[in-house]
Amino acid sequence: MRLKCLAFFGAALGATLSQTSEVSAASPYTLFESGQVRPMAMSPSGHLLFVANTPDNRLEIFRLTYSGLLEHTGSVPVGLEPVAVAARSNSEVWVVNHLSDSVSIVNVHGAGRGSVVRTLHVGDEPRDIVFAGPSKSRAFITAAHRGQNAPFDPQLTTPGVGRADVWVFDAYNLGNTMGGTPLKILNLFGDTPRALAATPDGSRVYAAVFHSGNRTTIVDESLVPNGGEDVGGVPGPNTNFEGKPAPEVGVLVKHDGTAWRDVLGRPWDDAVNFSLPDKDVFVIDANASPPKQFTGSAGVFKGVGTVLFNMAVNPASGKVYVSNTEARNDLRFEGDGLFAGETLQGHLHESRITVLGTGTVTPRHLNKHIDYDVRPAPPSVSQRSLAQPLGMAVSSTGTKLYVAAFGSSKIGVFNTAELENNSFVPSASSHIPLSGGGPTGMVLDEGRSRMYVLTRFDNAISVVSLSTQKEIAHIRMYNPEPKSVVAGRPLLYDAQRSSSNGEAACGSCHIFGEQDDLAWDLGNPDGLVLKNPGPFKGPLFNLPQEFHPLKGPMVTQSLRGMANHGPMHWRADRTGGNDEPSAQPDDGSFDEEAAFRNFNPAFVSLLGRTAQLGDDEMQAFTEFILQVAYPPNPIRNLDNSLTPSQQAGRNFFLNTVILPGNFTCGTCHTVNPNGNPFDSAPGFFGADGTLGFGGQPQIFKNVHLRGQYQKVGMFGSAAAFGSQPPDPFLGDQIRGFGFTHDGSTPTLFQRSGIFDAGTQVLPETLPIVVNVAPGIPTNAAGVQAKRDMEAYQLAFDTNLAPIVGQQVTLTVANQASAAARIDLLLQRANALECDLVAKGVSGSYSEVEVGYLYIPELNRFVVDQQGISPIPDAVLRTIFLANNSSLTYTCVPPGSGARIGIDRDLDGYLDGDEIAAGSSPADPTSTP
Repeated sequence: MRLKCLAFFGAALGATLSQTSEVSAASPYTLFESGQVRPMAMSPSGHLLFVANTPDNRLEIFRLTYSGLLEHTGSVPVGLEPVAVAARSNSEVWVVNHLSDSVSIVNVHGAGRGSVVRTLHVGDEPRDIVFAGPSKSRAFITAAHRGQNAPFDPQLTTPGVGRADVWVFDAYNLGNTMGGTPLKILNLFGDTPRALAATPDGSRVYAAVFHSGNRTTIVDESLVPNGGEDVGGVPGPNTNFEGKPAPEVGVLVKHDGTAWRDVLGRPWDDAVNFSLPDKDVFVIDANASPPKQFTGSAGVFKGVGTVLFNMAVNPASGKVYVSNTEARNDLRFEGDGLFAGETLQGHLHESRITVLGTGTVTPRHLNKHIDYDVRPAPPSVSQRSLAQPLGMAVSSTGTKLYVAAFGSSKIGVFNTAELENNSFVPSASSHIPLSGGGPTGMVLDEGRSRMYVLTRFDNAISVVSLSTQKEIAHIRMYNPEPKSVVAGRPLLYDAQRSSSNGEAACGSCHIFGEQDDLAWDLGNPDGLVLKNPGPFKGPLFNLPQEFHPLKGPMVTQSLRGMANHGPMHWRADRTGGNDEPSAQPDDGSFDEEAAFRNFNPAFVSLLGRTAQLGDDEMQAFTEFILQVAYPPNPIRNLDNSLTPSQQAGRNFFLNTVILPGNFTCGTCHTVNPNGNPFDSAPGFFGADGTLGFGGQPQIFKNVHLRGQYQKVGMFGSAAAFGSQPPDPFLGDQIRGFGFTHDGSTPTLFQRSGIFDAGTQVLPETLPIVVNVAPGIPTNAAGVQAKRDMEAYQLAFDTNLAPIVGQQVTLTVANQASAAARIDLLLQRANALECDLVAKGVSGSYSEVEVGYLYIPELNRFVVDQQGISPIPDAVLRTIFLANNSSLTYTCVPPGSGARIGIDRDLDGYLDGDEIAAGSSPADPTSTP
């Protein structure tokens, strides 16, 4: 049977997958590293446990035995990257799919099996869900204020617009449209939201902004006097320990309630033309028709934390606990602090629980035992620490709070009264170690004296005895991730392994492999000036080709998409270019592995580890992180077309000369989806590993332009950008940092202004007058060109087409409205932008999963049973509609269709054949 199956794959798939080198090289698994928010839920009856299997795109169902152990009963394919689960009843579970911008509604049968009966479409990257309102019949779902499924203009270039949405659906009236009809879409004045929590009676819902900030921002370099602290410029030291002068940079400031002040306490109010209200947690009246945010101070909590992860409501007191970290980016420097007398070493983000009461916000530092002046810290300190608190659960009496310490691989147990009055004493004896590592969420089962915890490092479930506070069982779910991903992931998050005090890790700032949306001044005054090996593109205007250790403030960069993009950091100062000559695709500066391994010293100088990682550990970290991918662009049309403005911007960007030597914007910011076609992640998306002039007194890498839409929200600069004058005061904004290396540029329109015709280049830095020529015209046509380029960059090309992740469930009720979306999915699959799969349950055996994979060359779906011939889409639809059964179509990353659609464990045996033979489709060692 297996030989026949392999022969079938060769005939049906081989020709199609060989059509392009990009598709033929595609991996069967694409790593997105989505952060789980609410990964587990228990049925109201207490009989079933529902768990998000994020890497396998499934909902796993377990029966809870009398003793509290788990018996696996079912596995339901949902959308891509499920991160949150909520049970509305014993027979209905809703699953939030982060990458698919959707919510799967799963009907659960009595035997503990299930199937998707409806898919709701929501905004971009939904994260959490709770049921509240009348009879708890309303579903509240957080999503970013953007996305192709959102029925509104996201106003990406408009100041003062909230970027946090909560979609509300009436579970009894979802409508018959393709993706459901929301009762209300609430817009909140914050950046992208994450966690939700509801009061026990369902009358209130709390919604938390994810990267909520801490009232810090940046003063543009052009507004800072040159010459250092003595003349009112950059706070000292203004040289490294050798006495070599530092480049001129911007200045980080924080609002203290009265003024914007730098690290010296000096005010900079005239240099900041906006305000940050720091609204962190919003309060929603869930019973209102429609639901709405409470007015005035009753509707918002401020100053809760910098990065807010999860929330839980105390059922007895009604107080809300918010797991968060507080960033210290208003302070400075990496290293031992010998020359400067100050350092952030080992003390970047503090792990906290903030308690919200009636009009009160009370932060509690979980690691108050750490003496940050003792570096490295003794081992006993790390043993008592809890890092990156995520999911929480409160006992029914309200007296105990359980906290999942993701970066410590423990559950912290707190007496709520002691936490609230800050009398708790950090102690390893109040921690529950977990064998799997990386706990993200939990469910309390007090009737069985059990707690179930999802451990993300190994994609498993730990069963914990509440009476003994010990792990008593550990059940692994099927995990399709490559071994290199599982081995390397802990090195991003594990603070016990990364630092001596047990609180700091790379993931403290690179949240789930992304950024924290803050700028940090992590220069090292004790460091040496190093050679910058390039390679360079374009005029450098005589800027020094060196890396000065006092680099100035720079925003945290995403760790996604680093493969095939050369040296790292804004200045490309993590590079292999000083070790060997540079040549594409993988030599010298273009060697991404060598570049990333050069981060190893930061484990000591920044995180406070006693020594660098061993070579094997650093290689494991490297292999893991270079696989993390950017998601599809949520601004670009799903058919991958550009609007007229975006297309005009692309044409100008790539074809209009703005600098001598026939340099266009695209000369430095290379756009080539097939760049290095045989790389594991081919394509250049604004960067090809070269460096150039970035409008600052330092040379910068020509950075990629993926993810620019994530940086929208800071409007109001006191600086001029070419012919564009300073902004007036623009009032409240949602972010303190915008575009470019230090976040000082509010919009991409203003960024383009530095290349306006006649603009003087670095007037206070260069010894001679140099003006931009030919530049961007300063007339109306030039203004329009910059608007168009802004639109294009917000919809910029990325490794995956916009259609990837999108899905729709075909039902009898929505067949008319769903047809066009299914046709679009087929169209994009025919364009080889995705693999298209379909999933349902057998018409004859309603509990038997069936899967299909679309083959463009055949114009048919192959079935997960080799004895069934390929089926045209029209026939497939007819079969399911005739049986009044639902069928869910999903566009998945190229290369992953066979795994997700018809051969889950890629053992060469089709899933349907394995089910029929009694072997497991989720175990490559179990075959017919």
